[in-house]
Parts: sequence; structure tokens; C-alpha cells
Amino acid sequence: MSTASTGPLRLGTRKSLMATTQSGLVADEVTRLTGHAVELVGVTTQGDVSKALLAQIGGTGVFVNALRDKILSGEVDFAVHSLKDLPTSETPGIALAATPVRDDPRDALCGPAKLADLPRGARVGTGSPRRVAQLRALRPDLEIVPIRGNADTRLRKVADGELDAIVLAHAGLRRIGRLDAVAEVFEPDQMLPAPGQGSLALECHADRDDLRALLGTVDDAATRRTVTAERTVLAVLEAGCSAPVGTYAAEVDERLHLTAAVVAYDGSRQVRLSASGHPDAAEQIGRDLAHRLLAQGADQLMGERD
Repeated sequence: MSTASTGPLRLGTRKSLMATTQSGLVADEVTRLTGHAVELVGVTTQGDVSKALLAQIGGTGVFVNALRDKILSGEVDFAVHSLKDLPTSETPGIALAATPVRDDPRDALCGPAKLADLPRGARVGTGSPRRVAQLRALRPDLEIVPIRGNADTRLRKVADGELDAIVLAHAGLRRIGRLDAVAEVFEPDQMLPAPGQGSLALECHADRDDLRALLGTVDDAATRRTVTAERTVLAVLEAGCSAPVGTYAAEVDERLHLTAAVVAYDGSRQVRLSASGHPDAAEQIGRDLAHRLLAQGADQLMGERD
């Protein structure tokens, strides 16, 4: 299928400030590298409309499916997602054309003090079971409050005194210029991020070979390998955003190092393992580590609820 067109490429994006900001960054980079003009096309997704927690409305995919529908119908040429929002299963007709250079994958605590300095019983907001479980492991005394909404809405809950702190992705805060709100950035040994966190994904129609090649100019091979390892763990565990699974992979000295953990929802127990190997074996490293997690009872931890 040809990409020949006299007009700009149409980039489908969610309408939130964070989504349009990161899509704008991608559009600028595609234009800089290829000379093709790109225009943003706002799309409303199920995750944007519903006020329910993600785990209650289908979890992974609620921010993605509407954008993919626009690609398949030809209404947009490609879409930009936060990679951690993508389901690990493939969608017929959709190709992952590029994963640009990864931003900071870590989680950040937003509030007046670091986690250790929050008062006993402090109210900390997050909508992520992964963050809930790891926060409880670090501070069992905390009151974890489920929240939804964009970053500014969540940050306002701290400013207004409704919450003592919230946890958000550092990369998203940087993109919207709100690093001023960060009290502490969690290292992976404290809180493992979501698979693919800090990364963006560019998707287009699988039949559009010219477009896939064009978008491939912004692909970063190291990012693709590390997020492949992380997302393979998630896929083998058959887990989504409603599961307390954290992963982090990085390439150091020509080796890919991967750590993954499954944490009980109450934070009392966890299975945490690491592996390393040649970067070209990223998928196999992730697959082997996931099977080791399962052998140590990770599936039982994922099946438990409060």
C-alpha cells in the first residue's frame, strides 16, 4: 500500500495535554528527519471518557483501541501511544513501526516530602495496582487512594490537601513541564516501573511499507530491545495493567540486564528475579525470566486480591 500523498501525514493522538505534547515531539522529529509535514488529529478513547479505574474498564487497551480503529479505517496515517498502554498481543493489520529513544522510565513521588518523610497513615494516590503493591511493600502504614484523571487533575489533589502525595511517571511529568512537583524519584530497586514506561510507540497500518520505513527513521534499536524484554515478561505472565508486575531492562557493556517482580497486593511478599544476556536475545531473556517467576509462584501472587 502506498503512502504517497500531497498533504501532511495525519498523526492520531489522544487529546490530553500529555498525549498531544508527546505526539507533537514525535511529529517534530519525523519532520526533521524526513521532511514530511505532520498534523495532529485528536481522538477520544474509552479510557478518556470513563471515570472508572483502568482495571474495571478492561485495563490495557482502553487508551489504544480507538486510535487503532482510525488507522485501520484510513482516517489517520499513524498513531503515537505511551508504550506501557499497548496490549502485548498483536492486532491484525497494525504494525509497531518505531520506538523512539526512551525517556526516564522511573516513577516519581509528587508532594511536599519524600516517601520516608510522609507522616504515618499518609494518603497517597495512584490508580496502578503495580504502584499500590510496591508502595505497600515500602510503607505498609500508608493509606492508598485510587485516583484517575490527567496529571494536572491528580497534582491538584495534592495542592488542595485532599492527598498527601501521588505517584506518576517521571517521563510524563517532564514532558508537560511539571518536574517542580517531584519530591522523589524512585530507583528501580525501590519501585520497578511498568513494562515500557517512559517509551513511546508509533503504530501504522501493517500494509503501508513506505510509511513503516519512513517512521522507522525515529526508531531506536536499544529502546526496542529493552522494552521487548520487559513486555515479553508481561506477555508470558499473561498480565496487564491490572496486575502488580514491574520490570526494568537496560543495556550495559553490550549486555542486556533485566529485572522483574510480581508483588502481592498487600505488599507483604514478592517474587523478584534478574537475568542478563546478549541484547539480540531480548525476547528470549524476557521469556526465560517470566518462566522462572512462574516457577516461584508469581501466578499465585497475581491471583490474590485485598
